[in-house]
Amino acid sequence: MLAGGEPGPHKIEGVGIGYRPPLYDAALVDDLLAIPTADAKAMTRRLAREEALFAGTSSGANVLAALEMARRLGAGKTVVTLLCDSGLKYLSTDVYRPTA
Repeated sequence: MLAGGEPGPHKIEGVGIGYRPPLYDAALVDDLLAIPTADAKAMTRRLAREEALFAGTSSGANVLAALEMARRLGAGKTVVTLLCDSGLKYLSTDVYRPTA
């Protein structure tokens, strides 16, 4: 929605409230990247499995966006992202549910 699309439902908690936040200043934003839900969930599981970072789906999306920005910027640049929540509230969801 911040990139100009219509607000609507999504499955990544914590990344969109359906309207422009009152304190949002677009002049401070360099870029916006849309991350597919399935990719964010897959990265969330990978972070837990490979890096011992037990986080939520928005964190998986943040990491994917940071990796894409690093790719775009090239070698010698620094990209920072945040993992803003734990994975606790996702234990009962398909994010951490074992697959058959």
